[in-house]
Amino acid sequence: MISVEMNPNIIRNIRKVEPYVPGEQPQNRVVKLNTNENPYPPAPGVERVLAEMDTDRFRLYPDPSAAKLVSVLAEHHHVGEDQVFVGVGSDDVLAMCFLTFFNSEKPVLFPDITYSFYKVWAELYRIPYECPKLDGDFRIVKEDYRRESGGVIFPNPNAPTAIYEELDFVEDILAHHPDEVVIVDEAYIDFAGRSALELLGRYNNLVVVRTFSKARSMAGMRIGYAVSNPSLIRYLNDVKYSFNSYTMSQVSIACGAESVRDQAYFQKTIQKIVETREWAKEELQKLGFEFPDSRANFIFARHPRYDAGELFEALKKQDIYVRHWDSERIRQYLRITIGTREEMEQLFAALRTYFKIRT
Repeated sequence: MISVEMNPNIIRNIRKVEPYVPGEQPQNRVVKLNTNENPYPPAPGVERVLAEMDTDRFRLYPDPSAAKLVSVLAEHHHVGEDQVFVGVGSDDVLAMCFLTFFNSEKPVLFPDITYSFYKVWAELYRIPYECPKLDGDFRIVKEDYRRESGGVIFPNPNAPTAIYEELDFVEDILAHHPDEVVIVDEAYIDFAGRSALELLGRYNNLVVVRTFSKARSMAGMRIGYAVSNPSLIRYLNDVKYSFNSYTMSQVSIACGAESVRDQAYFQKTIQKIVETREWAKEELQKLGFEFPDSRANFIFARHPRYDAGELFEALKKQDIYVRHWDSERIRQYLRITIGTREEMEQLFAALRTYFKIRT
């Protein structure tokens, strides 16, 4: 192997960013409560679609418009097909949104504690940004967004706090930014409440982004989409086709469409997760944990007597994975994905054992 010292002039012109750090993906069998995946399988029809696929078609490029999936999503949300944009996971959709809509010299606004990819995209695309701080209860302060900006983006429910804001809150931000695009990232909305999709008819600056990775149990398929007015969707597609026309595979298009069709199964799994979440809140409170009220498929919790980093490592030794950030303001919190009832019982048993040992 030849070692060559890098020319500093080359390094000077390389784009450098601090990358997003994903949750661990252990390959052995563990209790995996660290990446907000759905603990239940996709809709049964997805398996049937996979079994019936004509693999000879894999030698052909997929439909660049993903028309089959777009059509099913449009029907599901009662919007026109020209109001739906699809991509390879909501991360792809959001990245396209940053590239398309945040193109001024004014700063884009998003919370200081939120999905950390927002800052990565802003820095990667050299978009100016500011991060208004959440209040002491980890809530977004809407008054902090009543200022000039290059656009706004925030998740609802927020991540990693799991806090959901009602539609009047969302509408307040939209109303104060009539000349900028406002993106509402609804990765967890199916576990929460009313969607900002209800506001599409009143605000032409609204873009709602969704994912199949959480409620639809298809994180491995990488399917995301945006719903907005036809004009903004057209701009998104122009950027996508200039960047990469064939983003979504034939398999993802077919399986995604089938997933949307099976609403009965979808609602059944959502209900199971919500019921387990509410029970898990009670169990965490019994153990002395404190947390904002969760309206997502995870709980953002701290224990006043035990260090979160030590708890994280102790659980990991028991093959139970949760999420921990060694970041200002949240280093004493763990984000705990809602798994099956059995997985959550394993978590609580491990916590009780740890607390007993440390007492």
